[in-house]
Formats: sequence, structure tokens, C-alpha cells
Amino acid sequence: MNNIALGRYLPIDSVVSRMDPRSKIMILLILMIAIFIPAGFWGYIPIVLFIIAALYLSKLKLSYAMRSLKPMMWMMVFLLVINILVLHEGTLLVSWGWFKIYSSALIQTAYVIIRLTLMIILTTILTATTKPLDLTLGIEKLLKPFEKIGLPAHVIAMMISIALRFIPTLIEETNRIMNAQASRGIDMQNGSFKEKISAVLSLIVPLFVSAFDRADQLANAMEARGYDPSRPRTRYKVLKMNSVDYVAMALSVLVLAIDIIMAVMGV
Repeated sequence: MNNIALGRYLPIDSVVSRMDPRSKIMILLILMIAIFIPAGFWGYIPIVLFIIAALYLSKLKLSYAMRSLKPMMWMMVFLLVINILVLHEGTLLVSWGWFKIYSSALIQTAYVIIRLTLMIILTTILTATTKPLDLTLGIEKLLKPFEKIGLPAHVIAMMISIALRFIPTLIEETNRIMNAQASRGIDMQNGSFKEKISAVLSLIVPLFVSAFDRADQLANAMEARGYDPSRPRTRYKVLKMNSVDYVAMALSVLVLAIDIIMAVMGV
């Protein structure tokens, strides 16, 4: 669990790290839309090429971004099993008594796994190249126009930033609790179903207690520093986009346009 990359900022000096957080957030949203465009498997090629370029320019290794997929492996296996049991369309690939595997089950699972993988890698690139405070400021600036209709932009941005910031912290806390419980003789892998449920509860309960305790400490620290989300705030750092931001956003829009054209043409 210590190898989880999602939510961790890496202080690496790169082209992507120096970009405006607003442009990176917009690129993420645009590519998220492109991922769900029904353009077939060929539609993922422009997105993959964009991700490869982003990894190169951000000086991140693909292996680092792929670490974030480890917690999702069991979910992917579970999804494959469910699709095999539910989807009975397309070509029959395997038939063994009542157990049958159709092509539609594998295709649908592949679509979900590819989409999930691309989304996680994109999010990892964003969090690894953007400081939490810059990410908060970028989200707040993007939501600023919605304050006219009563949307608390600063509060939402702060909640998102804190949630992303505490992902690696909670993962490390989970690993610490698991080691502590293992030293007390609790086996989370072997034993009966009832024993496994008891072992999981011995992990979840202290994890929730620790999470609420950290939230309380954070709230007290913010209150002690006079933090008030309803008061007007000034900024030491002023965001400013440059040519790299506009080029990157234009390329992301181009990727989205290519996927839309492929979907319309039925490629």
C-alpha cells in the first residue's frame, strides 16, 4: 500500500508541473469526456498518445502511474466474473457444462478496464504534478462564476483538495493498522468466513476512528489559524496561463474532436 501513487504530489521540475492548474483540470475533464465517447477501441488511441506525451513531459514513469491501479485489481476481476455470468450475447467462446463465456462479456469488461485505467492514470498525472494548494486554487477559480447562483466555490475546492491530500495518508494508516493487527495474531487471509469478517472489522473500526481523529485535528488547526471560508480572501499567488497551457488544452480538444468524429462515422 505504500506504493500507491494516486493523490501524491512529486516535487519534480517539469513542463507539466509548471502549467497552470486550471488548464490541467480542464484537460482532465475534456479527456474524461473523450474516454466515454463510444468510438470503439480505436478511439482510445488518441487518448493513449496524449497520456504518453503527458507522462514524458511530466518526467513520470508509466510504472509509477500504474501503481494506482493495484487497489482496483480485485474490482476488475469481480467485474469480469459478473459480466461472464450475466452477458450471454455475441460469439460463444468457451462452453463447459453450465459455464459459458461469450464475446460480449469480454468486450464489455475490456471497455470498463481500459476506461478505468485511463481515468486513474490521468488523475495520477494531475495530482503528481500539481501542489494541493495550487489544485485548490485552480478548482476555486474555475468554479468562481458559479458563485453568482450561490455555489460555494471555495468550500468545494477545499473539500476536494483535502480529500485528495488524505488518500495516501489513509492508505499509510491502513497499512500501519494491518501490521499492528498482524502482530497481535489476526490473520486477514486465512480462516473461516466469520473469522475473516471479524478481521476486516478489526481493520475498519480503528481506521474510521483514526480518520475522524485526523479530521478533528485538521478542523482545530484551521480554526486556530483563523480560517473562515465565508470571509473574503486575498491571494499571494496569482494564476496566469501561458502558451503551453493553451497548446495543451487545444490538443485535448483535438483528441475529443477526433473521438467524436470516429463515433459519428462508426469507425
